[in-house]
Amino acid sequence: MCLLLGCGMYFLEESGKCKMTFKGHTDYLHSIAVREANHQVVTGSEDGTARIWDCRSGKCTQTIRPVQNKKFEGSWVGCIAIDASESWLACGTSSGISVWSLLSNECIFNADCGAPVQDLLFDKNQILAVGAEPALSRFTINGVVVSQIKCAPPSAFSVSMHSSGMAAVAGHGGLVDVISGFGSHLCAFRCRGLDR
Repeated sequence: MCLLLGCGMYFLEESGKCKMTFKGHTDYLHSIAVREANHQVVTGSEDGTARIWDCRSGKCTQTIRPVQNKKFEGSWVGCIAIDASESWLACGTSSGISVWSLLSNECIFNADCGAPVQDLLFDKNQILAVGAEPALSRFTINGVVVSQIKCAPPSAFSVSMHSSGMAAVAGHGGLVDVISGFGSHLCAFRCRGLDR
């Protein structure tokens, strides 16, 4: 089991005993993804970095700085995603998206979205992203914007994809928007709190 606390990440045995501690981030962790074939974990942090960790040694093997060229103080990495081949890493940052080749360890593109990206995922060789604007954006692996679809939530926190091609976008106000693979809105609904 993996446990994220503050700036640290801890791997626990089934007994609940700490097996390994990963240290290196200097601020809160926002996201984690696994590269199973390489026995690695990737983390994204408020400190503006994504780090690749070796699960066998607990050591950081690479630090990625997706926002280092930005002149924006307080840049952070809020979400990360790894594609099915485990060759590509996408980082959602305080100002946009950064995509990295995990095979060559180089940045493929940085896209300034003008607003924070709060969740993203890979859909084959494309990336779906949502954030502080009411839109679902689709990018190619090279950073070309394929589409931008307006969404019901004024600020989107999460995007999920079904194998049928439908996407669900959830966000502020408990709003959920369901969008077909062709970009048409199928429905939108509001989730009510348990206290009502």
